[in-house]
Amino acid sequence: MQPLLVFPDPAPAELAQALDASGFPWRAVGDAASAESNEPEDGWSGAVIGADRRPDDAFALCSDLRKREFPLEPLLVIVSAEQLKEIDLRSDLLDDFLVLPLRHSELKARVEHQFWRRGRGSRPELVEYGDLVLNLETYQAAIGRRPLDLTYMEYELLKFLAQHPGKVFTRETLLNRVWGYEYYGGARTVDVHIRRLRAKLGEETAGLIQTVRSVGYRFGQSRWSA
Repeated sequence: MQPLLVFPDPAPAELAQALDASGFPWRAVGDAASAESNEPEDGWSGAVIGADRRPDDAFALCSDLRKREFPLEPLLVIVSAEQLKEIDLRSDLLDDFLVLPLRHSELKARVEHQFWRRGRGSRPELVEYGDLVLNLETYQAAIGRRPLDLTYMEYELLKFLAQHPGKVFTRETLLNRVWGYEYYGGARTVDVHIRRLRAKLGEETAGLIQTVRSVGYRFGQSRWSA
């Protein structure tokens, strides 16, 4: 695999760690000239552009990469929440974006999803339970072939539950295992996401996620069920 073009140079420590943890080779560049002079013989495999610190320089680089004879793709941009309106105005300059704070798993999933769309991925890894199917590479989910429009954390919660059918988890355990030990939100966070998941699963399949009174939640049927 050819390296990803990464901006800025030097890459922020958190971004460098996320790319390394995901197994992506990469090289940092500071501008369009550097992107050209450091380009591998077989070209860049894509680009990850951090636009939160130097947005004007970041989007100028995106524009340059898009204006090439063979536009560079996929192009993923990392922005702060305050930049979301700006993203709407620059959608032609990117293929996908993620919002800080940076999560290693989300970066990996989004890059791999873009590779998969372009035929560069391998056979996807799936989690299946009845009519529910989750594609772990593209972060897509469907039930009965009906796509589910899930947020990132809704998907992460559903994935975790579907990977442990029949097992009961307390709200505190779900917070730790899905949101992470550094997350300081309360148990209500879990309840809200469960409620949204049930609504999106639809009335016929909302029962996949069961409430276990005074304990927490269980996905699917326990092996002790009648």
